[in-house]
Amino acid sequence: MGAADPIEQEAEWLPAGAGSSGLRRDMALLHALASDEARARGGLGVVRLAEMLGRDKSQVSRALRALEQVGLVARDAATREYRLGWQLFGLAARAGEPRLLHCAPPLMRDLVGQLGESVHLCVLQANQVLTVLTEAPQHAFRASGWVGRNFPAYCSSAGRALLVDSTRDDLARRFLHTAFVPFGPVQLVHSVAELYDQVALARRRGYATVCEEFEPELVGVSAPVRDFRGQVVAALNVSAPKFRMGATLDAAGRATALVAVQLSAQLGWAGA
Repeated sequence: MGAADPIEQEAEWLPAGAGSSGLRRDMALLHALASDEARARGGLGVVRLAEMLGRDKSQVSRALRALEQVGLVARDAATREYRLGWQLFGLAARAGEPRLLHCAPPLMRDLVGQLGESVHLCVLQANQVLTVLTEAPQHAFRASGWVGRNFPAYCSSAGRALLVDSTRDDLARRFLHTAFVPFGPVQLVHSVAELYDQVALARRRGYATVCEEFEPELVGVSAPVRDFRGQVVAALNVSAPKFRMGATLDAAGRATALVAVQLSAQLGWAGA
């Protein structure tokens, strides 16, 4: 979708200086094993992982053995390739905020019924957006592929909704080391200043929109979800092909914002 290396993009959520260099290398391995290539092949071998990450094969092999011992990766005895382990999925399942994950699906299904398009629940991780839940109509056969994927916050409506309370200084710190590369044929954000303008627009409207900024022929709308403190904890996102939703983007944004308010109320937010 863009010019940047996908593994580097996905690893950006771990800020520079966070944790040890060993932790960063292990996280890069896990992200590589979550890549489209790894999913398509059912796993990746040491040689391919070393190529993807630009690391020594013996170093990669030692790291994988350590991750295997704690269940974060698993090795296929026949192919000798590695894949993500069930322990990792178990940790992820317990990490989400339980009430948010409990309350969101029925309202997401209602929104799917209103708009006839896929609805996603997204959270913010540093300067990346992670999709944690998806509800989709029958025609959206690819929708489940978004769950568990990270993508840049600056060029997505979900990212702008999640950042809706951010000041210019907040954004400058969060995106300090980010290269604002284009992902689609339209690029409105080339800098922190332009990102702040888009976030401020989303704040005034109550929802964010993108049109071909994240992917060609793809449009999206998102609205922030708040907890009992009024803090943004998630975003509801609706994504669809431009030919289906491009002409009704603002109407979809308003509908999404109303459902986001309903979900926020179930989390204890008393705001308007």
